[in-house]
Amino acid sequence: MSGEPVDPGGELRFDIPTPDATEFDSAAFLAVLSSRPGVYRMLDEKGAVLYVGKAKNLKKRVASYFQRGVLSPRIAMMVSQIRAVEVTVTRSEGEALILENNLIKSLSPRYNILFRDDKSYPYLMLSRSEFPRLAFFRGALDKGNRYFGPFPNAGAVRESIQLLQRVFQLRTCEDGVFRNRSRPCLLHQIRRCSAPCIGLVSSAQYDEDVRSAELLMEGNASDLLDRLTKRMHESSERLDFEQAAVYRDQIQSLSHMIQRQVADTGSDVDVDIVAHAQSHGSSCLNLVMIRGGRQLGDRSLFPSNAAGIAESELLQAFLSQHYQDRPVPNVIVCSGLGDDSEIASLLTEHAGHRVLVVTNPIGVRREWWEMALENARQALRARVSELDTQEARLSALRSLLALPDTAKRIECFDISHTQGEATVASCVVYVGSEMNRSDYRRFNIAGISPGDDYAALRQAVTRRYDNLVRGEGVVPDLILIDGGVGQLAVVREALIELGLGDIALASVSKGPERKAGMEQIWSGEGREVPVREGDLAALHLIQEIRDEAHRFAITGHRAKRGKQRVTSTLEQISGIGALRRRHLLARFGGLKGVMGASIDDLARVDGISRTLAERIYKELHAD
Repeated sequence: MSGEPVDPGGELRFDIPTPDATEFDSAAFLAVLSSRPGVYRMLDEKGAVLYVGKAKNLKKRVASYFQRGVLSPRIAMMVSQIRAVEVTVTRSEGEALILENNLIKSLSPRYNILFRDDKSYPYLMLSRSEFPRLAFFRGALDKGNRYFGPFPNAGAVRESIQLLQRVFQLRTCEDGVFRNRSRPCLLHQIRRCSAPCIGLVSSAQYDEDVRSAELLMEGNASDLLDRLTKRMHESSERLDFEQAAVYRDQIQSLSHMIQRQVADTGSDVDVDIVAHAQSHGSSCLNLVMIRGGRQLGDRSLFPSNAAGIAESELLQAFLSQHYQDRPVPNVIVCSGLGDDSEIASLLTEHAGHRVLVVTNPIGVRREWWEMALENARQALRARVSELDTQEARLSALRSLLALPDTAKRIECFDISHTQGEATVASCVVYVGSEMNRSDYRRFNIAGISPGDDYAALRQAVTRRYDNLVRGEGVVPDLILIDGGVGQLAVVREALIELGLGDIALASVSKGPERKAGMEQIWSGEGREVPVREGDLAALHLIQEIRDEAHRFAITGHRAKRGKQRVTSTLEQISGIGALRRRHLLARFGGLKGVMGASIDDLARVDGISRTLAERIYKELHAD
């Protein structure tokens, strides 16, 4: 270490060189290592990160890796590959926890336990506007809106939306639709919306319903019932019996719901229950979410790099990673965690409120944990069965196409366009037993004749594998093409030009009758591969991968086509620049809303005069 560590804004970073790039001098490294909290990164000879860890005392924690005779085989293998260690000192262990999980998420180290979800957790959103909108939301949160969740699955969000619609009649329509309605929609007719769009409910009354919905989602159902009961009596005293009846109906619906939930959960609390099951070398964690006494559902997760890991270490890894960017409930039930004081302290510091971690649940919490454990066991049984099936399908494919027994990575291409418009190529990746969505790629195709699928495919393959020539990326064991011998020949030529002609190729076409199940398989040499009854498992795998490539391509194509059509349609109108175009699309929720707007509606948009509004209307309705 050269000199004293520098503090760049509260974070201390040590850059400690090693005397020999081929051998790590742990003694020299530990001699200058700090005893403060921080994060360490183990690097191999190529500089790739093997492992990321946090420590309350860096010196003690890192030193434990270099003690003889106390390491598991897995950790011993990792230590043998260490050629350098990078260390970042933090101000607290809680800060180290945040940094550790950010690095694990961005680097995906080989020896860290990784928990990945194909999709982010959904939320229920209340928009910030004069008449807030209820909506399903998934993605980065906007501070301008109010969010409730996360929920374990989309069904739980939609069930909550239906409940709030039924009880409080809050709107769910898009802002563009809301601003341009002239009469109530069907939801108002079935008493699921109070129709604020046409003024059938006052702003004050709607705000009161929004606040009631917020109280319910926050878990304050008892306070909400008291509030509604008081309002009902006040309305009766004013002889406003119609409004009193509205409150009465809300109270009855909520009372029925609360009685059912209390019977199920035993209390009105926010709890997460985590249970772990293990079988055949695989692990599964089941997460059950309870918010305000309502069970929102569960989700099963399958960690990577978890073979041979102790249950307590696995659970700690999950808790620290899962709550990194999600709200932490007041209570977490997690039997098998062992000493919970450290993780409870870290979660408390991270959440900003006291977090109770229960490792020995009793009563209703025990019942919930046993239910989560059974969920984990069931999901694991299904997972093991699915993996066995996938392995059988992959083995059949190897046999059908004469691939080596080690072949497991398949990349599949497809082209999508509408009569040459907005051409998009997709590449999806299947590895071992599942689709690997993080490796998917789309290519916007340009510089070719419209509708030239051969040229589009050549461009996509060249762009996809150009990095392999530079020694980057992963070489696939098989490239699968959606098409016939013509497409196959184009891809083969492109790969030969790249110097990758030894990669196995195959294509799948719909066959003469173009019926599902009657596909034709072509080898890299352009010969048809006969598919017999014993090869159906291989054919099913090919169909699954081909269909996923088609789905991914057509989704990208539709998005590109829609964007181009919206932009080009408005760009053709003189006097409409980029700013006015954005104002129009934002006001009416898209081109469809703009086309449905009247001249008066268009003239109300910022920057749109009456004359320009008339021109826009005339151009859009010229036919």
